[in-house]
Amino acid sequence: MKIALAQMIMDQKMESNYQKSVGFIREAAEKGASLVIFPEIQLTYFFPQYADMDVSDYVMTLEHPYVKGICEACQRYGVFASPNIYIEENGNRYDMSLLIDDNGDIIGNQKMVHIAQCEKFFEQSYYTPSEEGFSVFNTKLGRIGIVVCFDRHYPESIRTEALKGAELILVPTANTTTEPARLFQWEIRIQAFQNSVNIAMCNRVGKEGEMEFSGESVVSDYNGDVAAVAGRKEELLFAEVDLQNALSVRQRKPYTSLRRTDLYE
Repeated sequence: MKIALAQMIMDQKMESNYQKSVGFIREAAEKGASLVIFPEIQLTYFFPQYADMDVSDYVMTLEHPYVKGICEACQRYGVFASPNIYIEENGNRYDMSLLIDDNGDIIGNQKMVHIAQCEKFFEQSYYTPSEEGFSVFNTKLGRIGIVVCFDRHYPESIRTEALKGAELILVPTANTTTEPARLFQWEIRIQAFQNSVNIAMCNRVGKEGEMEFSGESVVSDYNGDVAAVAGRKEELLFAEVDLQNALSVRQRKPYTSLRRTDLYE
């Protein structure tokens, strides 16, 4: 299966980011992708780099015209997509990824579970932690999970979704040039290897305020081998992933089946 990662430069204007997102959906479909993945908080500049701002203008609901427009684009071009959007639900605000099918229906969502609070990542000022934990969605493409940005640093996140049968895990993120990009790639590859699961990490790129995002989006297969890696410019990165074989390899390897859970805290 061909997937596409939309490594985006974000504009100050949400409308521009929305139009660019729809354009990437169209291009991904035209080039044969079945699924397009987006970076973290793709419709706005990265406001969590500042503490305690009023970002009411950026928050959306699932009924927002931009959300509906992305759904309509998936239906029009016959492709799945996983946008990551700042969503308000039941009075709480979340860093949320959606999974939209090729009929334009939202078939699932994943909220960030672990919320960072440190220099340039004042995320607890804006995001409520997920109450639902980690989910895996059964689709006609295969079993797909999502781990949102900071959550990937906790091995339990990807391991939990692998144990729930994930064959592909999507990771929208916001990695910067001051962070260890090479180590982050290894982090994805090692977890892909240990859990026999394909992982696609899609990053922002470009300079925003005091931050510069590093790009270098990466796809690792279930053996921990790099299937594709982007540079440090805006691009639509394509990769071939084998979802069905991921599960069969996991079943042949003893890594998950021989866990001594009685000895774990």
